[in-house]
Amino acid sequence: MTTEQILAEIQKRGLISEDISNKLKRESLLSGRPAEELIYSQRLVSDTEIAKIKSEVLKIPYQKIDVSKLDDAIFGYIPEETARTYGAIPISKNDNLLVVGMVRPDDPKAQEALKFIARRSRLNLGVYVISYADWQEVLKKYSPYKSEVDAAVQSLNIKGGGAGRPIVKLEEAAASGEDAPIIKIVAKTLGEAVQRGASDIHIEPLENYLRIRFRIDGQLKEEVALPTELSQPVVSRVKIISNLKIDETRIPQDGRFRTKVFDREIDFRVSTFPTPLGEKVAIRVLDPSTGLKSFSQLGLEGKNLEIVKDGLDKPFGMILLTGPTGSGKTTTLYAILQTLNKENVNILSLEDPVEYFVPGINQSQVRPEIGYDFASGLREILRQDPDIIMVGEIRDNETAGLAVHAALTGHIVLSTLHTNNAAGVIPRLIDMKVEPFLLPSSLNLMVSQRLVGRLCQECRKAEVAPPEVQKIIKKALAGLPPETVSVYQEPYKIYHSEGCQKCNGKGIVGRIAIFEVFKMSEALEKIINSVLDSEKIIEEGQRQGMVTLRQDGILKALSGLVSVEEIIRETGES
Repeated sequence: MTTEQILAEIQKRGLISEDISNKLKRESLLSGRPAEELIYSQRLVSDTEIAKIKSEVLKIPYQKIDVSKLDDAIFGYIPEETARTYGAIPISKNDNLLVVGMVRPDDPKAQEALKFIARRSRLNLGVYVISYADWQEVLKKYSPYKSEVDAAVQSLNIKGGGAGRPIVKLEEAAASGEDAPIIKIVAKTLGEAVQRGASDIHIEPLENYLRIRFRIDGQLKEEVALPTELSQPVVSRVKIISNLKIDETRIPQDGRFRTKVFDREIDFRVSTFPTPLGEKVAIRVLDPSTGLKSFSQLGLEGKNLEIVKDGLDKPFGMILLTGPTGSGKTTTLYAILQTLNKENVNILSLEDPVEYFVPGINQSQVRPEIGYDFASGLREILRQDPDIIMVGEIRDNETAGLAVHAALTGHIVLSTLHTNNAAGVIPRLIDMKVEPFLLPSSLNLMVSQRLVGRLCQECRKAEVAPPEVQKIIKKALAGLPPETVSVYQEPYKIYHSEGCQKCNGKGIVGRIAIFEVFKMSEALEKIINSVLDSEKIIEEGQRQGMVTLRQDGILKALSGLVSVEEIIRETGES
């Protein structure tokens, strides 16, 4: 099935809208990536659903793969390169019948490759349709990360168990000439992080070993332990590819590099940090396929989405995002930028640092150490004939004043601010010496957000909420419109995911944001221009029917997207 056929069939069944279908077609054409890969990476439709649709259309049976039951010996029949290139993996072999699973069984090139393998091995072929996710899971069996790293370590003949703090030997030779295993360890670590969807890699020298941890879905987990003797060589390898000074170990250094992983260009941002046991390295994995998201992927929906879209239609004004560090503010900024990114507008950004390179946007990284900070950069941007300006963060009074001035002079200004909620934006700006009378004309939207774990949809189970949770849910829903609340009946049901093969037993697959969106209004203008009262600002939000963080989270919990316990914990008492 072609991209058009797949999207047409999915759209026909009401699983995606025509707008999303057209956007996916364009993305597929520009990136060269198959439609199902884009749908899977953006979590728009269950990959199992897509596989079943293809099964019906192509009249080829669908097979769910249990990776744990696959015999390792079977992987010898289809080489890894073939499996990756043609989306085909071996499932079983009975006598002279080789059963294979194919993501695209109608692909002539994939058919020819498998026929060649079958002829060479004198086997007959049986074919099933499999899901994209199952194919990805099986590919991990070809190159198990830990075993390959262990093999590379063993080839170095290191006994391990060395002292945590290195003892300098003055007579020691300068260096070993054989660095291939080190190169392999670093390369496999980077590849595994991308494969697993990790946002960060931590390489940490501890007392008795070198620890490598991945942050996946917001949680850090140790992946492999290496001998302490490898601390310096591994860190040096990372510094080499990041263009950092190898001989400077006393102060922190920052760098970045780009490389191809699984035929995708990925950026890695590197930060070193000196410790008594050696240098610690933190690597941010900047994978555009996971880091650049649409509004629906972020969790911005319903009334919140309508208010944001209305705000983006205005020709000028500030849109400020607020939330603690790690709440996904920058990701939301990029989603807004992608929505506004048209040929007829000039978009410039000031970032610290530039996380994702977005075609069509002029992005610049500030460097405070040489006097190029957000404030000075914002002055220069105004000379570049901008339509839309993105400032990574409003950190000081000068930047706040310049951002307000830019909004008043006909520009859309996007930025972030640190406050506890959307209503806190106005008092914060006034604290930063912005004149109150300027805010109604310059400020359009205030958006607050938090990130919470997205429940695995494969293993989630519904249950009636305990009495105390029922009360919290009822209280949260009380302030929402009847049409929103009516779909949820008492006693309210909540969801939990116990863990399965798809979520690696965690019960969580990625993260989703909860939002509250507050807009400027005539009533709010009066409050700002009179005696500023935080309580009155909050009351105006309620009058607008603003969906609070707690309410948005409760709605997502009742829909089975998130755990209600996490929502209650993240949004505090209410």
